[in-house]
Amino acid sequence: MADRALKVGIVGYGHLGQFLVEKIQKEGPEAGLQLAFVWNRNAEKLRDSLPKELILHDLSDFTRRDTDVIVEVGSPSALSDPQLEQDLRTAAKQHGKTLYVPSGALWGGQDIQKMNDSGTLRALSIRMSKHPSCFRLTGGLLSDWTEGEGRRVLYHGSVAELCPIAPNNVNTMAAAAIAASMLGFNGVTGEIVSDTALSDYHIVEVEVTGPDGFTVKTVRQNPAKLGAVTGNATYNFFWSSLLVCKGHGGRVYLC
Repeated sequence: MADRALKVGIVGYGHLGQFLVEKIQKEGPEAGLQLAFVWNRNAEKLRDSLPKELILHDLSDFTRRDTDVIVEVGSPSALSDPQLEQDLRTAAKQHGKTLYVPSGALWGGQDIQKMNDSGTLRALSIRMSKHPSCFRLTGGLLSDWTEGEGRRVLYHGSVAELCPIAPNNVNTMAAAAIAASMLGFNGVTGEIVSDTALSDYHIVEVEVTGPDGFTVKTVRQNPAKLGAVTGNATYNFFWSSLLVCKGHGGRVYLC
C-alpha cells in the first residue's frame, strides 16, 4: 500500500463529493491518493468534469474496480437501494475492508471512543442548531417556518429515532453513536433546533458524561451559508479523515 497511491472511489457528486474529487485531482499525487471512480445518480453531471473512464454508470459495478477506499457522500434517497447495501456489505467481508466513519462536525470523537472503550462513558447528548433553511427533514416537519420566528426545538430524543426524520442532517450524531457503541443509537440523545437568528453559522453542542460527576461540554460554531446542510469547516475535516484511511485492517474506525 505504501508503494502506490491509495485508490479512492467517490459515491455521490453533491457539494461534498465535488469538493473531494477536486482535492484528489489537485492534491492527490502529493497526498498519495488517486481517483478510482466517481458515481452519481445523474451521470450527466459528471461528463464535463471527469474523464469517461472514471465515471461509474452502474454503482453495482464498483466491485470490478481496483479500489482501496469507497467514500459515500451521496444523498439518502440515491443510496436507498437494498441490493446496493448488500453489495457493499459483501464486498467489505470478502476483502476485509475497514469501515471508516468520518467524525465531520463531531468535536472530540476520539475522546468519546476512548471513554466508551474504557467503560467510563455514562451519557452522551448532541444538540445541532441551524437556520431552518439548512435542515432537510421528512414529513414536512419544518414546512411552516417563517423568517424571524426565532428558536424552535424540532426533536429531542434518541438518535435512532432522529435519523429517519433528518437523514441529511445527522451525520455528526450518527458518528457519535458509533463512537459511543456501549450506548448505541438508542442510548445517545440527539436534539435539532431551528433558529432563524443563525443566518451565518451552525452550532453543534456535545455533552459527555462519565463517572463520579465528570462532564465535558463543547460548543462548535461553524460558518455556513443560508440553506447549506454542511458548514464550511466540515469540508476540510472530511478531507483530513480521508487522509488517514489506511492501515486499520478490517474494523470500524472513527477518523
